[in-house]
Amino acid sequence: MSIKDIRQYYPFRVAVSLTVAVLTGMLWTLVVVQEGSSILFWAIACTLLLIVALHWQYRLYRQQTHKVLFMLDAIENNDTAIHFAEEEGYSDNRLINRALNRVARILYNVKNETAQQEKYYELILDCINTGILVLNDNGAVYQKNREALRLLGLNVFTHVHQLKRIDTRLEELVEHCHAGDKLQTAFSNERGTVNLSIRVSDITVRNEHLRILALNDINNELDEKEIDSWIRLTRVLTHEIMNAVTPIASLSDTLLTLMTKHAPEAATPPSDMEEEISHGLQTISSTGKGLLAFVESYRKFTRIPTPEPSLFYVKGFVNRMIELARHQFPEANIGFDTDIEPDDLILYADENLISQVVINLLKNAIQAIGSDEAKKENGRIAIRAYCNEAEAIFIEISNNGPSIPPDIADHIFIPFFTTKEGGSGIGLSISRQIMRLSGGSISLLSGKDTTFVLKFN
Repeated sequence: MSIKDIRQYYPFRVAVSLTVAVLTGMLWTLVVVQEGSSILFWAIACTLLLIVALHWQYRLYRQQTHKVLFMLDAIENNDTAIHFAEEEGYSDNRLINRALNRVARILYNVKNETAQQEKYYELILDCINTGILVLNDNGAVYQKNREALRLLGLNVFTHVHQLKRIDTRLEELVEHCHAGDKLQTAFSNERGTVNLSIRVSDITVRNEHLRILALNDINNELDEKEIDSWIRLTRVLTHEIMNAVTPIASLSDTLLTLMTKHAPEAATPPSDMEEEISHGLQTISSTGKGLLAFVESYRKFTRIPTPEPSLFYVKGFVNRMIELARHQFPEANIGFDTDIEPDDLILYADENLISQVVINLLKNAIQAIGSDEAKKENGRIAIRAYCNEAEAIFIEISNNGPSIPPDIADHIFIPFFTTKEGGSGIGLSISRQIMRLSGGSISLLSGKDTTFVLKFN
């Protein structure tokens, strides 16, 4: 061991400091007891040596403190290259360096594990179907997941005031909500009308109060309740109408048969009363049968079979639907544009049921374009199919015919509602029911063109 190592050896420094301190105390005691220049000289000398020894200890303390601070700064700045020499210097210094390196590794591991856990929880939040927002009392957004951004229709969300661009009432609701609130609101965006359920809770983290908002899209829930209500009503009405009209139609046919069988065989023509009775019975019979056929068409709304899903290519399916539409309306001078991305996009659903939905939408689009004289010659129907990041598949059917007024758009999916002369008003209702049974949804997008969107989860 060199002289430099001996000087840096911590026990050596302590021994020297203690020895000098003891000698200094003894000498100053002698100075007090008996005065003498030589004793005073040595007392002063030992005092100076004590000061030097204390300075020596202080420098050692500062050196070790700087190491600790340097290590903490390196960890805070993610500097993984920090390392203290463990093989050089005296043993105590090597021991301290090894301890600091060990502490650094532990802190790095804790920091990495914390970052991994935060990433893990973020991934979990992004996988759930509930939107999560974490806000402070100033309205700043601390945390949000992908579903919250999707529900709100935002790509970037850092403050509550950004909701003003969507809906002023939504901004006020979110800004002034409190823990324990259960709220419901609706707003419109490019995806249509969004009905949100909001539940609010709170937590205090690092002395800061935070609000946690859970957002849920209840459109499907409301649609299901509405459809179930209409189904029950339709079943009751059709049952009562069928029970009342069937015997009337049957009885009128029976009376007509009896009149024909018992009619006089003579050449004398029937009386005016007989003709009037016969005509009346024929009217009752034909009207009853027409009403029965009419009611039977509505019973389809409550008799949709259980879907039997299978895999099929969307591109081939769309092309078949276009050919069927052209065959049903050969006189329509309408062009079709298709955009399937990717080209081999596959859908898992009941192809027969989904074909009813698509054919109905194409028929409505062709009829809408045909009702506009200006669009008959340049009518276009666009069909776009694609898959989003969550692997949900969308099929959009657009036409450049007259747009649907907002007051009518709110009612188009209601059973029996129609603006067409002679229309039944169940086409879109059945389409919505089929999409619901298929685990998807159908919606109308407001814009320049009329666009219906089929979503398959």
